[in-house]
Amino acid sequence: MSKLKTNRKVIAIIPARGGSKRVPKKNIIDFNGKPLIAWTIEAAMESGLFDKIIVSTDSEEIAEVSKKFGAEVPFLRDTAADDHSPVSDATLRTILQLEEQGEFYDDVVQLFAVCPLRNAGDIKNSYNFFLDKNVPFALSCYRYVWMNPWWAVTLDKENKPDWIFKDKRKRSQDLPDLYSPTGAIWIGKVSNLKKEKSFYGKGHVFWEMDWKRAVDIDNYDDIELATALMSLGVKGNE
Repeated sequence: MSKLKTNRKVIAIIPARGGSKRVPKKNIIDFNGKPLIAWTIEAAMESGLFDKIIVSTDSEEIAEVSKKFGAEVPFLRDTAADDHSPVSDATLRTILQLEEQGEFYDDVVQLFAVCPLRNAGDIKNSYNFFLDKNVPFALSCYRYVWMNPWWAVTLDKENKPDWIFKDKRKRSQDLPDLYSPTGAIWIGKVSNLKKEKSFYGKGHVFWEMDWKRAVDIDNYDDIELATALMSLGVKGNE
């Protein structure tokens, strides 16, 4: 798909390190007949939004799979490839490496490789929201629907609960909606990301997407959920 007309240069960066532990080789496991990362690469391409789509990885294997499905991997990640570094660090490092090569972008869209149900329409809609609001950062989120975090507890060794929210007397219909961030689509102005070092920097806002397409795969239970939702046709295109 040809790039959408915009006066801003926009890059997609897909972070995908190779050292996942809970699900080994998570970013390239088979998901519905394709490597997991392929679904994100294809959604980015179908959106027609980007001047360039880059996968940031420390793995030769992930790099080869990514290039096969149309992404660019101009270099392997040289920092932020451990379990503790924020993903924003890897994305920012990619931007700085590109600038060292003379490539400059106005906006960056970070797309987690582990969100296979997010589609091209979600990407375009979130970016339009970002432009309309004229904010430094816009992060995707979803509204809690079938579970109610207002009643969340932690349990001690005796299974005695400690309530996260102390007011348990309200009826569910009287409680305000709660939202959670998802790694599906994080957008930032490059100048602000370089200054703040995080997409959660000053002035960030949330953009709500359908919870069913916001699924973030971190473990095998998440894979089962995403597979079930895919079979119901929730991904779509727009």
